[in-house]
Amino acid sequence: MVPQLTTVATALKSMKRSNSGLTWIQQPHVSSFLTGLAKAPSISHESLDELPASRTRDYVRGLLVEHGPLPRRDELAATYSAWSQQAVARLRNGAHRDVIQRYIRWQHQRRMNAMDTVTPSTFLRSKQAVTVAIDFLNWLDEHSVELANLEQGHLDVWQAGGPSTREIASRFLSWAARTRLVGPGLRINAHRRGTSPKLSAEQQVEAVQRVVHSDELNPRDRAAATLVIVFAQQIEHVVRLTWDDVTLTNETVHIRLGATEIVLPAPLDEPLRQLGAAPSHDLTAAHPNTNWVFRGHSPGRHIDPAYLRGRLKAVFSTRAARLGTLHELTRQAPVAIIAEALGYSPATIERHTRASAATYAQYVAAVRERGGTPRA
Repeated sequence: MVPQLTTVATALKSMKRSNSGLTWIQQPHVSSFLTGLAKAPSISHESLDELPASRTRDYVRGLLVEHGPLPRRDELAATYSAWSQQAVARLRNGAHRDVIQRYIRWQHQRRMNAMDTVTPSTFLRSKQAVTVAIDFLNWLDEHSVELANLEQGHLDVWQAGGPSTREIASRFLSWAARTRLVGPGLRINAHRRGTSPKLSAEQQVEAVQRVVHSDELNPRDRAAATLVIVFAQQIEHVVRLTWDDVTLTNETVHIRLGATEIVLPAPLDEPLRQLGAAPSHDLTAAHPNTNWVFRGHSPGRHIDPAYLRGRLKAVFSTRAARLGTLHELTRQAPVAIIAEALGYSPATIERHTRASAATYAQYVAAVRERGGTPRA
């Protein structure tokens, strides 16, 4: 047996509930994968990459990394590299393939290489940008338009003929202008800010009551929901919290979201207390040394943001909840305090403050028009 697989077997035996590991390893597809792996002369990230993509391959790789035999690597950066090679093949025009390869290398992969760890938001944003750019270049090819001859009229026709996500092409267009592939004056029509739905104050109160006082969600999901609906945190930031960001004592629970620690009053502290006492995924071999507050199914990884967002959807839309909370907070506290406490940039909070003020001004005008008196 390859030495690395001995580590997998040892890890499964050390589980708190080892029969779960034995059940997993006895599944036909898992047994077949491990048998094939055992026949390999050695196991490395490169040799695993050559195998067909599957959840079993990714899970075994994660176990080997978490328990030592394989070195740690940035999986999102590696996944993006493999994905981008397949994405480029969707382009029919050879000249366009060259353009997209340069765009991927110098715009996206260079940014990822400068990061300590590629974040899920960077990974998804980069995939979206390249996907829309490829669709746009294929459209140009279908209409016999050279990129160097691109005009504003072409952009307007293309954007009007498809979904709102075509706005994302502005990222590629900006890069293409900087590299002098297109003229500098071309523009994609931007989505108007302030049009995204948000929870009203009444809906926020109802959502908080459901999170705090019902059993709809487990402790992990309740803790995440609290950070979104009460503290306007983005899911991508929530999933990256570690226990270094949380202090649990008999009297209080402190959490650091920005530059300062926030004390969670009862009953908002209860989900984190429960999660600290009984972490999720603690019965498997996937997290021998993890420090994530929100552990994921994959070894050593935090929970997937999209999965957690889907879990909370039964109670509220995380985006609508976050925007609604920011809308209310910016009416009640100074920009600098909110930005420092919640980990937002002052510019972002300032933008929400202006939106809140505009909404309140519209309300006052409407009430006075009817001859009433506005509420403070």
